[in-house]
Amino acid sequence: MRRRLYALALVFVIGVAVALYAFAEARRDPVVRRATIALPRWPAGQPPIRVVLISDVHIGSLAMGPARLTRIVTQIDALHPDLVLIAGDFIFGQRKDGAALHGPAMVAPLKGLHARLGVIAVPGNHDHATGMPAVARDLASAGVVLLQDKAVQVGPLALGGVDDAASGHAHPIYTMAQIRILTGAPVLVTHSPEIAKDMSPDMPLLLAGHTHCGQVVLPLIGPIVEVSPARYRCGVVRDRAHTVIVTAGLGATGVPFRLGAPPDLWLLTLGPKPGA
Repeated sequence: MRRRLYALALVFVIGVAVALYAFAEARRDPVVRRATIALPRWPAGQPPIRVVLISDVHIGSLAMGPARLTRIVTQIDALHPDLVLIAGDFIFGQRKDGAALHGPAMVAPLKGLHARLGVIAVPGNHDHATGMPAVARDLASAGVVLLQDKAVQVGPLALGGVDDAASGHAHPIYTMAQIRILTGAPVLVTHSPEIAKDMSPDMPLLLAGHTHCGQVVLPLIGPIVEVSPARYRCGVVRDRAHTVIVTAGLGATGVPFRLGAPPDLWLLTLGPKPGA
């Protein structure tokens, strides 16, 4: 009996220790990951640009409050990006009034983002679930440009923002058609990476979030929850003629834990193909 109690106590202590570690991991400063991507149709004479990609803020969770978001914004500004892209899911949870409750807390921190080409975002599934009009108002107040199945010229880029596929709002074919009438290197940004299957060969780069890179990834088992095709779970994926980059995001959903999938952001150097 005593051995059994000792064993149960040991399991309990280990469980508490893992939970505390996972909670701390969910609130840590994001890892900065880097990649250099050469793109076709780069305007002649234009230098490369630095782009920061973030996603999955999930303001209102125990893992993300305004103080932590402000700290992350300071970290981003220290990278001196030319452009900041935010790949959706600003709000935590599924409450229909969640955006109205939690969204205002992100306005002041996001106002602190500084990039000469601006800050551009797309919606995520949690944004649609919690009140997209409120999310749009808060982003506008923060100076963030929201793209929903729309393409714009941004410096040397023809940038298309595709609405969220996970909640059934994405129209990638329409967005790609808009990109083609612009000048500049084509880039798509969206929340869920599953639209990669719909990309045409003339779209070389997709930037996405949504997966949290698994959020809780157990050794020998893998992620507890898989929200997108496993191929697009995390990081840089070379897919036919495309490159897909999936960020782990900043916040957490469900339980405020991360294990084996720390928060991250991407610093991308985008420029012309060699010899272009």
